[in-house]
Amino acid sequence: MSSEETLRSELVAASKALHGNGWVANHDGNLTCRLGEGRFLATPTAVSKKAVGPEMLIVVDPAGQVLEGTRKSFSEFKLHAAAYRARGDVVCVIHAHPPTATGFAVAGVELGEPFLAEPVVSIGPRVPLVPFGMPGDPALDAALSAALEGADVLLLANHGVLVVGPDFETCLLRMELLEHICKIALVARQLGGTVALPPGLVDDLAKKHRGLFPREGGGASSSIRREHTPAGDLVAAALKRLG
Repeated sequence: MSSEETLRSELVAASKALHGNGWVANHDGNLTCRLGEGRFLATPTAVSKKAVGPEMLIVVDPAGQVLEGTRKSFSEFKLHAAAYRARGDVVCVIHAHPPTATGFAVAGVELGEPFLAEPVVSIGPRVPLVPFGMPGDPALDAALSAALEGADVLLLANHGVLVVGPDFETCLLRMELLEHICKIALVARQLGGTVALPPGLVDDLAKKHRGLFPREGGGASSSIRREHTPAGDLVAAALKRLG
């Protein structure tokens, strides 16, 4: 199986996982991955993520114009394009509406300072809340680019969640973890609020995150696919080293 065929299979599996986890409804959500040379594999518009099959996928250019496939592109590809422009290390992008995390986004509420150690290693010390904007708005593109300089998981005000990563497995794990900690934060707020971790510990954990998931500036990815160790194994190893 070629690298592109593997990516097609993984994209379809990730699409069905979004629906199965209850993170999308109706035609919500979209997934893309970088194929290289100005080509991106993507889910088409107006299709339930539960129903996506390999034959439905399209290949688009950086402007979202269809290069291969019979279905139409989705207007929110502009969000994905902004992420790819901002980070050369980004291979996959997922946008979805996991209910609890999206609840924080539509309420305009940030998660605040880290209150659990493991998420800092997995997704970094901050989950920025990006101000609302329509896809393609230069102000939104600038806000996305600035947020992605220091984060891999974003809350989109009045919209949902955007996650980037080196593969679909990592993106799904990051979205799963975000939804999980948002549920915890919501309960904690009912009990009086979260208690932040000591800043020194957060700094150490954040260094581990940057070491495990290095970032690159804007530009084309040098490879159709990057070899990786599963994110969970990396996080466990980092926490063990921290003692």
